[in-house]
Amino acid sequence: MKFLDLAKVYIRSGAGGGGCVSFRREKYIEYGGPDGGDGGKGGSVWAEAVEGLNTLIDFRYQQHFFAKNGQPGRGQQRTGKDGDDIILRVPAGTEILDEDQETVIADLTEPGMRIELARGGNGGFGNLHFKSATNQAPRRANPGQDGVERTLWLRLKLIADAGLLGLPNAGKSTFLSATSNARPKIADYPFTTLHPNLGVVGVDNVEFVIADIPGLIEGASEGRGLGDLFLGHVERCAVLLHLVDGTALDVVDDYRTIIGELEAYGGALADKPRVTVLNKVDAMDDEIRDALIAELQEASGGPVLPMSGVSHQGTQDVLRALRARIDAGRLRVKPEQEDAPWTP
Repeated sequence: MKFLDLAKVYIRSGAGGGGCVSFRREKYIEYGGPDGGDGGKGGSVWAEAVEGLNTLIDFRYQQHFFAKNGQPGRGQQRTGKDGDDIILRVPAGTEILDEDQETVIADLTEPGMRIELARGGNGGFGNLHFKSATNQAPRRANPGQDGVERTLWLRLKLIADAGLLGLPNAGKSTFLSATSNARPKIADYPFTTLHPNLGVVGVDNVEFVIADIPGLIEGASEGRGLGDLFLGHVERCAVLLHLVDGTALDVVDDYRTIIGELEAYGGALADKPRVTVLNKVDAMDDEIRDALIAELQEASGGPVLPMSGVSHQGTQDVLRALRARIDAGRLRVKPEQEDAPWTP
């Protein structure tokens, strides 16, 4: 399934049915009076977050969602049928924006959350509704209300507990594949990762979700490379894992490049808790490793963990550091594995 995190949709709620002008006409019944029914209500357009979805690809192939109109009223006091509602099923974590792409209408962060995007028009009153002592034969009825037509944007921000950051080829996808069952594309050229990946990792009998996004380069906030479009997917994370390539020419400059892009992106992303890791330590000796760690600690003002995603060296320590910074409410207890039944 292809990944899509931004989609434009056109919605329209149904118009209400018109009221009916009718009079009772039956043999041997004199002065039957009005019996025109009301029109039916138009269908509404809803958005609902559901489980099992992690992309908006369905909205690439269908962008128009028009609810049914209400049917008009009929004689013999019959009310028109209401129009059917339309439900846009979106992944949890989807933001619904107005046409300006800035005004947030709703943020559906949990499965089951729903919001009415366009309410259907009410049906018009039939002439039976206007009957009174002074007007016993009204010949008027109301038309139904028009539907609401809107243009909206759907923007997906993945629900993850920890987010991976780093320059291209920093080893983010390798770390994700080494600690989870996710199988992102891994190669020795930059921008191997073209869309976010999610992986569930486990440590000390708890599980949490890590999001891997495409690498950032200097000037990403100005549109260079893949830009910073995917940083929205780590906005909901409780902690960021910053991987620095230990084989780079200047690890401190690489570290500051990512921090600068986070600050240029704005919001609270640069203020989130971070775990800084020197990756690919299996490709260097102890003396060089200790020197690089000291340089990064001075630049970051905090501890730096050594790790190698290829050899799995230090990965458990990194996972424990992430777990310590994730809220307890986000962690999920791993299900206990039952002993396999004995077989001969």
